[in-house]
Amino acid sequence: MLLFVVTFGIWGYVYFFQTHDEMKRHTGDGLGGVLALLLAVVFWLASPFLLSHEVGRLYESRGQRSPVSALTGLWFFPGIFLLVGPLVWFVLTNRALNGYWRSLGAR
Repeated sequence: MLLFVVTFGIWGYVYFFQTHDEMKRHTGDGLGGVLALLLAVVFWLASPFLLSHEVGRLYESRGQRSPVSALTGLWFFPGIFLLVGPLVWFVLTNRALNGYWRSLGAR
């Protein structure tokens, strides 16, 4: 979150690109980095919903219960009006993504 503030939001685009690209390389399914980046630039409000949805699909593809879904994006918007909403969204989504990679043996 600090990088997002220090880079005036540019890190958010890098984060969406890298995360979506990594998930597409892993599963062969999903948006991929370039399309996710394009959507983040044009339809920035949809990006949190799409990222949470794709992280949830990682779990579902392994037959596990998904800790996040597209609805988790509601923490981002309209949660942005509460000021802490985007932070809650980031923590929930990133925790789920890190948990998925740990379940595959990543440290």
